[in-house]
Amino acid sequence: MTTAQTKIKLATGKDYMTATLVDNEATRSLVKILNSGPITISMSDYGGFEKVGALPQSLPTSNSQITTEAGDIMLYQGNNMVIFYGSNSWSYTRLGKIDGADTESLRRFLGSGNVSLTISIDSSSAIERPVADVSPTDVVYDLGGNRIITRDLTPGIYIINGKKTIIR
Repeated sequence: MTTAQTKIKLATGKDYMTATLVDNEATRSLVKILNSGPITISMSDYGGFEKVGALPQSLPTSNSQITTEAGDIMLYQGNNMVIFYGSNSWSYTRLGKIDGADTESLRRFLGSGNVSLTISIDSSSAIERPVADVSPTDVVYDLGGNRIITRDLTPGIYIINGKKTIIR
Protein backbone atom coordinates (compact mmCIF):
# COMPACT_ATOMS: atom_id res chain seq x y z
CA MET A 1 0.00 0.00 0.00
CA THR A 2 1.19 3.50 -0.78
CA THR A 3 1.78 5.95 2.03
CA ALA A 4 2.81 9.56 2.14
CA GLN A 5 6.37 8.27 2.38
CA THR A 6 6.40 6.19 -0.81
CA LYS A 7 9.21 7.48 -3.00
CA ILE A 8 9.69 7.17 -6.73
CA LYS A 9 12.78 7.81 -8.80
CA LEU A 10 12.50 9.93 -11.96
CA ALA A 11 15.43 9.48 -14.34
CA THR A 12 16.43 11.22 -17.57
CA GLY A 13 19.53 9.39 -18.72
CA LYS A 14 22.08 9.49 -15.89
CA ASP A 15 20.34 12.30 -13.99
CA TYR A 16 17.59 11.56 -11.51
CA MET A 17 15.39 13.16 -8.88
CA THR A 18 13.16 11.57 -6.28
CA ALA A 19 9.53 12.37 -5.54
CA THR A 20 7.22 11.63 -2.64
CA LEU A 21 3.80 10.28 -3.58
CA VAL A 22 0.56 11.19 -1.85
CA ASP A 23 -1.76 8.38 -0.77
CA ASN A 24 -4.73 7.96 -3.10
CA GLU A 25 -6.18 5.37 -5.51
CA ALA A 26 -4.13 6.74 -8.42
CA THR A 27 -0.80 6.42 -6.62
CA ARG A 28 -1.67 2.98 -5.26
CA SER A 29 -2.36 1.89 -8.86
CA LEU A 30 0.86 3.52 -10.05
CA VAL A 31 2.87 1.71 -7.37
CA LYS A 32 1.33 -1.62 -8.45
CA ILE A 33 2.51 -0.92 -12.00
CA LEU A 34 5.98 0.11 -10.80
CA ASN A 35 6.31 -2.99 -8.61
CA SER A 36 6.47 -4.95 -11.90
CA GLY A 37 9.38 -2.79 -13.05
CA PRO A 38 10.23 0.72 -14.24
CA ILE A 39 8.16 2.47 -16.89
CA THR A 40 9.39 4.99 -19.44
CA ILE A 41 7.21 7.76 -20.79
CA SER A 42 7.90 10.31 -23.49
CA MET A 43 7.19 13.79 -22.17
CA SER A 44 6.88 17.05 -24.08
CA ASP A 45 6.60 20.72 -23.15
CA TYR A 46 3.18 22.26 -22.87
CA GLY A 47 2.38 25.89 -22.23
CA GLY A 48 5.87 26.81 -21.02
CA PHE A 49 5.15 25.57 -17.48
CA GLU A 50 4.88 21.77 -17.64
CA LYS A 51 5.98 18.50 -19.20
CA VAL A 52 3.26 16.01 -20.07
CA GLY A 53 3.38 12.38 -21.20
CA ALA A 54 1.04 9.41 -21.59
CA LEU A 55 1.21 6.64 -19.01
CA PRO A 56 1.08 3.02 -20.21
CA GLN A 57 -2.41 2.67 -18.72
CA SER A 58 -5.08 4.84 -17.12
CA LEU A 59 -5.15 5.40 -13.36
CA PRO A 60 -8.18 6.15 -11.16
CA THR A 61 -8.95 9.86 -10.89
CA SER A 62 -10.09 12.02 -7.99
CA ASN A 63 -9.86 15.40 -9.70
CA SER A 64 -10.12 18.69 -7.89
CA GLN A 65 -9.30 22.28 -8.82
CA ILE A 66 -5.60 22.73 -8.00
CA THR A 67 -3.13 25.56 -8.48
CA THR A 68 0.20 23.89 -9.11
CA GLU A 69 3.73 24.93 -8.29
CA ALA A 70 7.17 23.80 -9.39
CA GLY A 71 7.74 20.12 -8.62
CA ASP A 72 4.09 19.06 -8.51
CA ILE A 73 3.27 15.78 -10.24
CA MET A 74 -0.33 15.48 -11.39
CA LEU A 75 -2.55 13.08 -13.27
CA TYR A 76 -4.51 14.65 -16.13
CA GLN A 77 -7.45 12.88 -17.83
CA GLY A 78 -6.54 9.62 -16.10
CA ASN A 79 -3.70 8.66 -18.40
CA ASN A 80 -1.29 11.63 -18.60
CA MET A 81 1.40 12.41 -16.06
CA VAL A 82 2.21 16.09 -15.76
CA ILE A 83 5.32 17.51 -14.06
CA PHE A 84 5.17 21.24 -13.38
CA TYR A 85 8.10 23.62 -13.44
CA GLY A 86 5.71 26.57 -13.37
CA SER A 87 2.20 27.23 -12.13
CA ASN A 88 -1.22 26.42 -13.54
CA SER A 89 -4.73 26.14 -12.16
CA TRP A 90 -6.84 23.25 -13.46
CA SER A 91 -8.66 20.09 -12.41
CA TYR A 92 -6.08 17.37 -11.64
CA THR A 93 -5.53 14.33 -9.48
CA ARG A 94 -2.48 14.95 -7.30
CA LEU A 95 0.18 12.24 -7.50
CA GLY A 96 3.05 13.76 -5.55
CA LYS A 97 5.88 16.27 -5.46
CA ILE A 98 9.49 16.14 -6.59
CA ASP A 99 11.71 16.39 -3.52
CA GLY A 100 13.60 19.68 -3.16
CA ALA A 101 12.67 20.86 -6.66
CA ASP A 102 12.53 24.45 -7.83
CA THR A 103 11.85 25.92 -11.26
CA GLU A 104 15.51 26.17 -12.28
CA SER A 105 16.54 22.67 -11.17
CA LEU A 106 13.49 21.20 -12.92
CA ARG A 107 14.21 23.05 -16.17
CA ARG A 108 17.77 21.72 -16.11
CA PHE A 109 16.61 18.19 -15.24
CA LEU A 110 13.78 18.02 -17.80
CA GLY A 111 15.53 20.05 -20.51
CA SER A 112 13.77 21.72 -23.39
CA GLY A 113 11.68 19.83 -25.91
CA ASN A 114 10.88 16.14 -25.57
CA VAL A 115 12.40 14.02 -22.81
CA SER A 116 12.29 10.31 -22.05
CA LEU A 117 11.50 9.87 -18.34
CA THR A 118 11.97 6.55 -16.56
CA ILE A 119 9.97 6.10 -13.37
CA SER A 120 10.69 3.45 -10.74
CA ILE A 121 10.20 2.78 -7.05
CA ASP A 122 13.02 4.45 -5.10
CA SER A 123 14.16 1.66 -2.83
CA SER A 124 17.23 3.54 -1.59
CA SER A 125 15.20 5.28 1.12
CA ALA A 126 12.83 2.45 1.97
CA ILE A 127 12.85 0.77 5.34
CA GLU A 128 11.92 -2.81 4.87
CA ARG A 129 10.82 -5.04 7.70
CA PRO A 130 12.46 -3.54 10.78
CA VAL A 131 13.58 -6.31 13.09
CA ALA A 132 14.37 -5.90 16.76
CA ASP A 133 17.34 -7.73 18.22
CA VAL A 134 16.05 -9.39 21.37
CA SER A 135 18.56 -11.06 23.66
CA PRO A 136 17.68 -13.45 26.49
CA THR A 137 18.63 -10.75 29.03
CA ASP A 138 16.15 -8.17 27.66
CA VAL A 139 13.14 -7.32 29.81
CA VAL A 140 10.07 -7.82 27.62
CA TYR A 141 6.42 -6.98 28.35
CA ASP A 142 3.29 -7.30 26.21
CA LEU A 143 0.94 -4.32 25.90
CA GLY A 144 -1.07 -5.69 28.82
CA GLY A 145 1.93 -5.28 31.13
CA ASN A 146 2.68 -9.01 31.37
CA ARG A 147 6.34 -10.02 31.40
CA ILE A 148 7.14 -12.32 28.45
CA ILE A 149 9.86 -14.93 28.02
CA THR A 150 11.88 -13.76 24.99
CA ARG A 151 11.99 -17.18 23.29
CA ASP A 152 8.16 -17.13 23.07
CA LEU A 153 7.80 -13.88 21.07
CA THR A 154 5.38 -13.92 18.15
CA PRO A 155 4.90 -11.02 15.72
CA GLY A 156 3.40 -8.06 17.56
CA ILE A 157 4.12 -4.95 19.59
CA TYR A 158 6.10 -5.31 22.82
CA ILE A 159 7.81 -3.14 25.40
CA ILE A 160 11.48 -4.17 25.37
CA ASN A 161 13.77 -2.50 27.90
CA GLY A 162 11.22 0.32 28.26
CA LYS A 163 10.79 1.01 24.51
CA LYS A 164 7.92 0.12 22.18
CA THR A 165 9.19 -2.42 19.65
CA ILE A 166 7.57 -4.17 16.69
CA ILE A 167 8.47 -7.81 16.14
CA ARG A 168 7.67 -9.08 12.63
